[in-house]
Amino acid sequence: MALNIEIKARCKNPASIKEILESRQADFKGVDHQIDTYFKVPNGRMKFREGNIENSLIHYDRPNQAGPKKSNYILYHPHADSSLKQLLTQANGVLIIVDKLRSIYFIDNVKFHVDEVKDLGNFMEIETIDADGSIGEKKLLEQCQFYLNLLEIEDEDLIDNSYSDLLIHKTAL
Repeated sequence: MALNIEIKARCKNPASIKEILESRQADFKGVDHQIDTYFKVPNGRMKFREGNIENSLIHYDRPNQAGPKKSNYILYHPHADSSLKQLLTQANGVLIIVDKLRSIYFIDNVKFHVDEVKDLGNFMEIETIDADGSIGEKKLLEQCQFYLNLLEIEDEDLIDNSYSDLLIHKTAL
């Protein structure tokens, strides 16, 4: 299990965020069209991510709160021809599907997503990652705060839920 501290925020100007990241020599991994299938699970969240860059089964648990939040997660990278998604769909049922275009950047252990989410709009995420326990929660929080300030993310733009929660709420209205 790995640890990260992350934020999610509405993004009024995705081009500006990308310019700032590029000016800091962020490593641009590309634009990934991702389909995240969320499953009905009793604890946390579980999604099967299908993209042209990232493909994984992810289980994570984090609080619904605006601003930096701690997330414990487990990643599994299935084979491309795996029947895992079908198995999970039949066993658990699908909660919701999130369709997005994600621009992925890295600066050291910090991952940035600039997302265009179908039916929701533009967002950005900052994930400070401690994959092996060598960085610590305090340093991750400091990094997250540094990039919140650098990218001029305002408190009112921070969101507390996942895209899945936002879509579920939107379809319930």
